[in-house]
Order: sequence, then structure tokens, then C-alpha cells
Amino acid sequence: MNLDQVRALAAIADTGSFELAARSLHLTPSAVSQRVRALETSVGQVVVRRASPCTPTDAGAVLVRLARQVELLEDESRDLLGVARHAPVVLRVAVNADSLDTWLVHLIEAASTWDDTRLRFTVVDEDHSLRLLREGAVGAAIATEPAQVPGCRSFPLGSMRYVAVASPSLATRHTLSDGSPDWEHLPVLRYDDHDALQEDYLASHDVTASSPPWQIPSVPGLRSALLSGLGWLFVPDVSVGEDLAEGRLVTLTDDVVEVPLHWHVWKVASHRLDRLNDAVAEAARVGLRVPGRTAPVRPLVDVVRGM
Repeated sequence: MNLDQVRALAAIADTGSFELAARSLHLTPSAVSQRVRALETSVGQVVVRRASPCTPTDAGAVLVRLARQVELLEDESRDLLGVARHAPVVLRVAVNADSLDTWLVHLIEAASTWDDTRLRFTVVDEDHSLRLLREGAVGAAIATEPAQVPGCRSFPLGSMRYVAVASPSLATRHTLSDGSPDWEHLPVLRYDDHDALQEDYLASHDVTASSPPWQIPSVPGLRSALLSGLGWLFVPDVSVGEDLAEGRLVTLTDDVVEVPLHWHVWKVASHRLDRLNDAVAEAARVGLRVPGRTAPVRPLVDVVRGM
């Protein structure tokens, strides 16, 4: 096993094919294939699923992560040696959409001053983000799971508080005689297939929605759907303060859902990762709830005008 072989595998993981990997590495597809076969011979395992798209096997995921970490360490070494770089270093981070559109705005503000680094966010549900970390697709992730991934460290960030909201007209049309919401017939919104917050809540109350949910994989799109009365949704409470105060939305229940978040990151000596960790921790301090504190330091509604 050598680094050229591992880099070829990482390029396949990035692009999804041998041909595109070859193009990114300025090699022929045959050369990339030879490197991968040599890698599989040296480790005694298949490292890539040859399908469309090509994906790393479990063994391959370990090597992809190695390739990413070596790339980062090489860049750190260039900095220490004073070698000029041609482009900023890319740090890949898995985040959930709600975090990216609320409290992580503070991370983005901090990162705007990082001339030597670019963040590449992958949006994925917080219950599934650790898969990308295990596969080596990202170097850090926000997740609900506290358990550490091998080769990584983690720390708690705080929690996001979700409230169930709908437009006043929709809520009025679906109110039972006792004044409670008609959960069965209230149309449901969700972000994607992994967004089970609404359906889990209904299931906990022994309710099954009478129709399939509207699925809109866009935070601005969900906001428009809410305001137009298309359906109801659990949203971060910090994102709808003005809408609730001005009557554009109403809460359907006093029940709230607290979603704890944890930060997971490679256990690699890197000043870029250290800086990223500090910025994420500060953003969480400002924007998330932590034990013993009932609200964020300041209302994010003053910063975020979307969901």
C-alpha cells in the first residue's frame, strides 16, 4: 500500500467512477484501476464497490479517511515549512439543515476570515451524519449520537428546541371540538426521507396521518409552505420568533422536542481543525441551549430571516 494508491481510491470516492477519478488525477482510467487493484492486493480486501456510482467498502472507507487525513497533514507541514500554497485547504463537514440555517451562521461568519481554509458542508440528517464520518467522506460532523467514532473525538454542543407550528388558517380548519389539533387530518410537511420528527411525534400519540407528508428538501421552501398553509412542521424555535409574535404562524401544542447535538471530528494534530473546533464551540455557546440555560445567549431571529 502506498499513498498514490490510497489517493486513487479517495478520488473514486469523490467522483463515483474510475473515469472521473482518472480525470481529476490527470491519469488514465487504466492507471487508476491498476492502483486500486494493487491496493486491494496489499490489504487483502476489496476496497471499492464497482457499481454506479462506485463507493468504498468498509475497508475502503478506512483508507479514504487515511487519504483525507494525510492530505490535511501534508498541508499543515507546508505551512510549518513556509511553502507557498496554490489554493486553500478544504475541510469537509457534515451538518443538518436546521443547524446550518440557524446557529451555524456564527461559524460561517468566523470562517469568512480564514484565507487558508474553505469549508465544504454536506447537508445530512443529524441521525445519519456519522456514517459520512466513518466512511471518510467528511472530517467532522454534527450528530445526535454521543458515542465516539474510532479515530475521532467528540464533545456535546447543546440542544435545539423544536416547536410544532402551522399557519393560523390551517390550524383553524383542523381543530377538534375540544380545541385540540386534529392531528390525523392536519397535512404534514417534512424536509426529506430522514426527517421523521413529525411522524415520530404523531406515533408517540398513537396517531397516523391520513395522507402522506409533503416533502420539500429546502429550508426556504418549507418556510413558504408553512406560511401558505400547506402543512404543519416542527421547526427550531429560534427561527420563528417573529412569525409567532406577528401572527403569521401559531404553535399547535405546548409540547416541545429537544434534540441534543454533538460535535465529532478527526483526532488529528491540525491547527485548522483546532480553529474549526473552537469556532463551532463558540457558535454553539451563542446559539444552542446548554444544561442550566433555558435560552440561547441572544435571539438568532435577529440574524436569520429564514427557517
